Amino acid sequence: MKPTGSDPLPAAEILDPDIRRFVAEVSAAFARFPPLDQLSPAEARRVAELVREPWRQGGPTMWVVTEHLIPVTGGQLRIRVYDPGPDGAKPALLYLHGGGWTIFSLDTHDRVMREYAARARIAVIGVDYPLSPEAKFPTALEQLVDLVRRLETLGGELGIDPGRLAIGGDSAGANLAVAACLSLRDAGEQHRLRGMLLNYGAFDATCSDEAVRRYGGEGFPLSREEMALYWNNYVRSPGDVENPLVCPLRARLEGLPPAFLTIPECDVLTEQSLRMAERLREAGVTVRAEVYAGATHSFLEAVSISALADRALEDGSRWLREILAAPAAGTAAVAEK
Repeated sequence: MKPTGSDPLPAAEILDPDIRRFVAEVSAAFARFPPLDQLSPAEARRVAELVREPWRQGGPTMWVVTEHLIPVTGGQLRIRVYDPGPDGAKPALLYLHGGGWTIFSLDTHDRVMREYAARARIAVIGVDYPLSPEAKFPTALEQLVDLVRRLETLGGELGIDPGRLAIGGDSAGANLAVAACLSLRDAGEQHRLRGMLLNYGAFDATCSDEAVRRYGGEGFPLSREEMALYWNNYVRSPGDVENPLVCPLRARLEGLPPAFLTIPECDVLTEQSLRMAERLREAGVTVRAEVYAGATHSFLEAVSISALADRALEDGSRWLREILAAPAAGTAAVAEK
């Protein structure tokens, strides 16, 4: 982030040109509809799907894409498995889409997941977790942890190697990824996940005034008010934000798997990713944190027009290949290269 105290620069001056175009086009598309906070959850999701639909087009073709219903606590989870090639059981990334626990889906993030599968040569398992406000914390988290455990016996059916499994996601999905690792660690099951891919995560319910002043205004895709709406949808009561499984920046982080953090420079949540990287290192976790100058929240979805998004996806995919290719005992050593 820029030095505290200096005047913030307008988005037009600091955003990468391709990312600025992405933000402008997405904002113009949303402007054709009423504000999401004036719509029912179902209607807000319908609008979000329409707005994001052009950005999932193109990209890699998968060898096969399958969907499955997996029994979990309280029901079933729909997953979508992206398999990039016919070369046997593969390492896998469990991917959790963003959208403030409230909107977006497997479809809005279809291209992002195909990009990781093709670039890393791994299977990517997209998770259709239950959304808020209908499903409050901890419903989605508990079902996700159940899913991780179930994958140990479902590897053959899904074409994955359950011994080489990472977890990741963007924004609210990155929050759920860290919370799942915390839950498994506390249950003595930290061996189940080999790495965390954390893209512009929402790790705390508070955005600083400085972050909002610099990156929360006109021309940027995410505001403090929007995040407050999402947090309110997710938690059962204001007291839930004190729970480290809700706000992982408030957790004890020792014993978590290696992490890769994709950090856009120009985002109200950037400070949270920087702090998460610092706290993970302090806890002895191997971390790679990459800051992408001129990038904003959600910038990976701009890969069809953005060299910056292309580079960030390639960086994360290369890290995934290293983490998931190594034998279990060598995971940390590889991550430090």
